[in-house]
Amino acid sequence: MKILVIEDEVKTLQLIKQGLEEQQWEVDIAYDGSMGFQLATRHQYALIISDIILPMLNGLELCKKLRLEGVDTPILLLTAL
Repeated sequence: MKILVIEDEVKTLQLIKQGLEEQQWEVDIAYDGSMGFQLATRHQYALIISDIILPMLNGLELCKKLRLEGVDTPILLLTAL
């Protein structure tokens, strides 16, 4: 099963990715909302983990666009706000 992680801070992204892989998850990564959207609409994921503050397309807009495209994958939003 695959998880998509969308995060623009490299250290945070690597920590999340490492922790998930230690639990035997397959992890795809994106560094901005636009790339995250492309991956989420082209592949099947068990879960999407996304930061809210992202370049190109913020996490809230990403969620709206994914739902409009019919992607019903659960989305967990992370934020430092």
